[in-house]
Amino acid sequence: MKTVQLGQSDLHVTPICLGTMTFGEQVDEPTAHTILSRSLERGVNFIDTAEMYSVPPRAETFNLTEKIIGNWLAKTPGAREKLLIATKVAGPSRGMPWVRGGSANLTAADIVAACEGSLQRMKTDVIDLYQIHWPVRNVPMFGGVYYDPTQERPNNSSIEEQLRAMDTLVKAGKVRAIGLSNETPYGVHEFVRLAEQLGLPRIATIQNNYSLLARGFENGLDETCHRLGVSLLPYSPLAFGLLTGKYDAEGLTGANVSPDVRLRKFESTRKQRWGRPEALVAARRYNALAQENGMTPSQLALAFCYTKWQVASTIIGVRTLEQLDQNIDAWGTTLSPELLAQIDAIRWEIRDPAV
Repeated sequence: MKTVQLGQSDLHVTPICLGTMTFGEQVDEPTAHTILSRSLERGVNFIDTAEMYSVPPRAETFNLTEKIIGNWLAKTPGAREKLLIATKVAGPSRGMPWVRGGSANLTAADIVAACEGSLQRMKTDVIDLYQIHWPVRNVPMFGGVYYDPTQERPNNSSIEEQLRAMDTLVKAGKVRAIGLSNETPYGVHEFVRLAEQLGLPRIATIQNNYSLLARGFENGLDETCHRLGVSLLPYSPLAFGLLTGKYDAEGLTGANVSPDVRLRKFESTRKQRWGRPEALVAARRYNALAQENGMTPSQLALAFCYTKWQVASTIIGVRTLEQLDQNIDAWGTTLSPELLAQIDAIRWEIRDPAV
């Protein structure tokens, strides 16, 4: 795999990124270390985590994923030099009182303190890509569709304040590049505009939900990022497992569905966008299309992300070595123009049910 440049930064990463939010909840530490080592052996040089992880978030597992990564780095000579590590500072609390005491804000001091914590947990001197996990301002996200101006929070920290905090970290040599997550076209544009106007760090990336079931990024945000030179890091390319086919026969809670898979094990995830009935309906259509064309559902879903011009590096999340190898092996799968047209036809009927 050739590496790709992230935005206008000096970071060059593989087009596959290992996501780690399952580490510490669905994946125990020894298995997580094995997955990290195998990923590195397979040539993946990019891993993504967050201070909030593991997922689903709980007070008991807050910060745990970064600690698992730090322990692996400490016992794996040479690994840190081969890897680019991305992590995220949590945005304002969303029903999580263990995150900054449930604060509805994210101040400059919060960002600096969170970064220091991530550095200590991961036992590293620098974070290659430091991202804001979700916006401070009021935006529709995590399944929200409509912007509501009555929900504005005018006293929260500004984009400029957040950028100045990132500037402090970059100048201190603790962060190499910065990015956003779960952002909107307005947010991306404002971060870039203010950075250029004030001489502050320019965002390199945006990490948003993007898959066959959630192509909202293509409705204007892709043009924004293309014209401003911001790279997309799509998360959940398999839509929490819906696009693997594992739920096709019996639904999310079928008797023969493994009790260890996310949408079966955690009721909270079924209440989110992934648990919408129409999401499963659409997933079954795409999964059947994959099989009609001699592919596994996962191959089709991953190839869709791997080959899109909008995508820089696709974040894959796994529980087992087998899943890791299957996801990496899907690299190189191509989709014909005719198959892409069939994908678009399904989207026209069932428009982004897990956006």
